[in-house]
Amino acid sequence: MAEAEAAPHWRSYGSGGRRTARGVRVRVCTALLAATVLAVLLVPPLVQLDQQAVDLAAKLQPPSPAHPFGTDDVGRDLLLRCVYGLRVSLLVGVAAALTATVIGTAVGATAGALGGWMDRGVMRLVDVFSSVPHLLLGIFIVAMFRPGVWPVVVSVALTHWLSTARIVRAEVLSLRSRPYIDAAVSAGASRWRVLVRHLLPGVLPQAALAAVLMVPHAMWHESALSFLGLGLPTHTASLGTLIQTARGSLLAGQWWPTLFPGLFLIVPTLAVAGLAGAWRERINPRRRSELML
Repeated sequence: MAEAEAAPHWRSYGSGGRRTARGVRVRVCTALLAATVLAVLLVPPLVQLDQQAVDLAAKLQPPSPAHPFGTDDVGRDLLLRCVYGLRVSLLVGVAAALTATVIGTAVGATAGALGGWMDRGVMRLVDVFSSVPHLLLGIFIVAMFRPGVWPVVVSVALTHWLSTARIVRAEVLSLRSRPYIDAAVSAGASRWRVLVRHLLPGVLPQAALAAVLMVPHAMWHESALSFLGLGLPTHTASLGTLIQTARGSLLAGQWWPTLFPGLFLIVPTLAVAGLAGAWRERINPRRRSELML
């Protein structure tokens, strides 16, 4: 009898603990993301320094009050370089994620709405592209252009729409079985009208979540391409080029030119992943067994 009375209290406590942990995670991730955005927006206008200014007398200085992140191998302030590099990497990540999401949503929604041989043909094409490693295909695409921001955006976008297409197609196939879709078809609505008026609004939350999750992924791919010397030119500050130029310093024992650009890449990734996880739980609540508490 006592065990039966204690069970509801145990379940309630476990559920409240999960909600508290989720709330703490969301607040921490929001604070980290807000700090990142504020740094990108406020540091360049407030700090009246040229991020390209070379001072060989101050090269490879460790972190100090004058240079909180230290200086690089030609004496440039590393904090300012990291902020400018984050701006470029965020631009590439957001532009590539939006482009890939638009392509993936259009392909997945069309394949799911039309069905039949069109659906099978499109998904086999997606499987063919998925069989090639993203980084290898991205290197092939970006090598056809001169180094710059937009070739990297095109390269990342054309290699990252596949997962969005699969997600949107699966959601469209699920929505097609809903009664209101049958009612619209019975009323004489064309496939195009059903797709635009009923199916696309239903898949927008999933597509938006995929776009948010794709931003840090695209930033990592831009950093990988730039680290290999195939992305942005070395004089353009991005997180990938900063890490690439700091390799020699790391071997010589100067850790700060590599550590701080890496942190600027990892922290936004963790913040976006945490917020996206909370968003996923909200739009797709999972019913956990009480035995798992």
